[in-house]
Amino acid sequence: MLGTILNTAAIVIGGALGLLISNRLPERTQETILHGLGLVTLVIGFQMALRTHNVLIVLFSILLGGLLGEWWRLDDRLNALGGRIERALSRGQPAVAAEESSGRAVRSISRAFVAASLVFCVGPIAILGPLQEGLLADPSLLLVKSVLDFFASIALAASLGPGVIVAAGSVLVYQGSLGVAANLLRSGLGLPPASDAPAIVELSATGGVIIVALGLVLLNLKPIRVANFLPAIVLAPLFVIVLAKLALFP
Repeated sequence: MLGTILNTAAIVIGGALGLLISNRLPERTQETILHGLGLVTLVIGFQMALRTHNVLIVLFSILLGGLLGEWWRLDDRLNALGGRIERALSRGQPAVAAEESSGRAVRSISRAFVAASLVFCVGPIAILGPLQEGLLADPSLLLVKSVLDFFASIALAASLGPGVIVAAGSVLVYQGSLGVAANLLRSGLGLPPASDAPAIVELSATGGVIIVALGLVLLNLKPIRVANFLPAIVLAPLFVIVLAKLALFP
């Protein structure tokens, strides 16, 4: 888990730097930084989504994943988790601060926690990286991701606040679980396929659609419940595997 631990540390350090910078940046500058991050997020999402070899797999994964997410109320649960974390962080503060934390600040922490968790956890490197480390003891992909997340956490924390640092826990749990599971299954699994393997390609493309949705949220263009689409990134490779077994997918 060396790569995941370094990735988590990079987010915490970058988030702390972002918070220090935010106090010295005017509101207009913070807004511009957030919009710039949203634009780049859109570009990354489109690049990932356009790699699909079969857009129908992405379509059905997003639709069915969205239905499951709504049924499980994933977005509401993530936002509620952010609210509970904010209340825990504000415990013991003066009454005025506590009152503020029960309103706007809670939403701010929740939004930052959800947005940052999605930015750091959705994408091919967030999956391939811990798998590569767990199966091959090679953290190189996660080291690259650590550098990217370091700069992203600075921008996110400067605009969205301390919830970005809390999201480092999501990375530790998510990527750490994948890495440990891959390590435990090492003896029963062969070398993981290259990133051009159909299941990985469609997973990446589906994750790209979710990233596009996140970009729209960061730009305040559409209030999308992005987290409800997360089951789609699990469904996409499953669809590819099933279709391959039926000889309906190359």
